Amino acid sequence: MGQTMSSPSPRRSDILPMASSDPITSGVASALDHTLDLPDEVLALVFHSLTSGDRKRCSLVCRRWLEVESGSRHRLALDARAALLAAAPSLFDRFSAVSKLALKCDRRADSIGDEALSVISRRCPGLTRLKIRACRAVTDAGMAALAAACPNLRKISVGSCAFGSKGIDAILRGCAHLEEISIKRLRGLSDATSDPIGPGAAASSLRSICLKELYNGQCFAPVVSGSPNLKILKIFRCSGDWDPVLEEVAIKVPGITEIHLEKLQVSDRGLGALAACVSLEVLHLVKTPECTDAGLAALADRCRLLRKIHIDGWKTNRIGDEGLIVVARRCSNLQELVLIGVNPTARSLELIATNCRNLERLALCGSDTFGDAEISCIAAKCMALKKLCIKGCPVSDQGMEALADGCPKLVKVKVKKCRGVTPECAEWLRVSRVSLAVNLDINPNPIELQDATVSESGVLENDGDGELLPVLINQSGLLELPSSSSARSSSSPWKARMGVLVRRSFFGSAFRRWSRGSSCPHT
Repeated sequence: MGQTMSSPSPRRSDILPMASSDPITSGVASALDHTLDLPDEVLALVFHSLTSGDRKRCSLVCRRWLEVESGSRHRLALDARAALLAAAPSLFDRFSAVSKLALKCDRRADSIGDEALSVISRRCPGLTRLKIRACRAVTDAGMAALAAACPNLRKISVGSCAFGSKGIDAILRGCAHLEEISIKRLRGLSDATSDPIGPGAAASSLRSICLKELYNGQCFAPVVSGSPNLKILKIFRCSGDWDPVLEEVAIKVPGITEIHLEKLQVSDRGLGALAACVSLEVLHLVKTPECTDAGLAALADRCRLLRKIHIDGWKTNRIGDEGLIVVARRCSNLQELVLIGVNPTARSLELIATNCRNLERLALCGSDTFGDAEISCIAAKCMALKKLCIKGCPVSDQGMEALADGCPKLVKVKVKKCRGVTPECAEWLRVSRVSLAVNLDINPNPIELQDATVSESGVLENDGDGELLPVLINQSGLLELPSSSSARSSSSPWKARMGVLVRRSFFGSAFRRWSRGSSCPHT
């Protein structure tokens, strides 16, 4: 499981004495400890199947369990306040095999600085994944020290930090195996004169780049266009004109397979350029008001491998039937289609249902034209559809009744803010199709705001690492469970300048979970 450990025969003296006044009882308890017959490697495998809390409790059983648990723990999450500096040496002496580390600081507290980051990086030479959040005292020098001590980094995510382009450039130059990089709210890039950042030694290894809420994100253009093996590009709410960057991507990174664009200054010019990326499979186009049917049609005409398309038209009516018709005719592999603030009619939906025979997931939100005729068309034509989500559309009981006999593979239906659909109809549909999960919400929270940031799904926030060990270093050096993320502030100077309102909607979160195959959320 990552670290090779020697397995000497455990000694009875390794068992900590149990609190017992009866020496006979104590001896029997020690004699019945069958874990003494297990090699350290096998005991480590047992610990890997436990939760973080259970692992911590197991480490208190005896000295041997403490050593095995500490030496086999590869993931660690720490409260990165300034007090961590004093505790870091002893902490990483214990957890010497850490390869995945998260350093998160309360935004209102003093964070660790260059010295602490340098100590941590020197004691974790095998680090492969690192997440840094709100460590404002870390500078470019600290990031350079990290790159020098941890050359095997494969994935790094930084957010709400104060260092600048030189710190990121040091990582790219020093970590030749870097595969994923995520940069969010990096305050040091606010100066428009920030030096351009090159891909450095990581040029051939980079597979995924995520840029989010950057005031001067264009300085990353050489990294994006200079990574020929890049597969995933995500750009959220970054200022500046991104059409030239997308044109460079189309020329130098034609093998890209997934692109997320949200709240950007990008137009049909950029979309048309991306048509050269014929391997494109996933497209998220969210709140880009300069993109129209013409740009979508140009891209879909050549990118025929598209299987997931998410579009938030922001109710501008610039993307509709004309662009979707080209998608239907050219993208026969389409499996997932999300339309928010877009007004498709039966004219385009019928073609999609007929030609895209692998369509399994369909979601429509805030569409003024998706009514009973359109849902009846979906019910009659979409033979492979498994999950359907409808929010804020003019459908009624009559249209919903078509689902009783249509879409033979349908397993989940989610309906919200559709005033024409009654609870009686939903109950009738449940009875008619026992295997169909029907979730109807006719009393939404009146203060809920509609948003469609569906393109933010899985943007290196969770890192796919599962549960990390939460550890807090207090002033006395003891390990404690940290508080929840109450430190997340409601606004930031960047958002004030850019006029960004960040909020997460029911629709986006629900459909993201559906896309991952989890159960339908109940709200």
